Amino acid sequence: MNIKPLGDRVLVKPLTQEEVTKSGIVLPDTAEKEKKEQGEVVAIGEGEKIKKLNLKIGDKVLFGKYSGDDVEMGEGTNKVEYKFLKDEDILGIVE
Repeated sequence: MNIKPLGDRVLVKPLTQEEVTKSGIVLPDTAEKEKKEQGEVVAIGEGEKIKKLNLKIGDKVLFGKYSGDDVEMGEGTNKVEYKFLKDEDILGIVE
């Protein structure tokens, strides 16, 4: 299934990162964390604002933890989580 974001939206696949404390304890994703998240751009809309960001498919971007709308695609064990982000939700490009 292919999804094309409309307007000034971007489809991003969030990158999962395990957080390890200095003492070596692995914090699960369910732990309360107020940090920013990263994701890989999968598709880009045709809006004017999003074009000004000069994003490309494959770019890694930084966005707020609670930004955007979550969507799952695929069936059964092949489900993949994505996020729809607006242009203003994208904080920066990770180089």
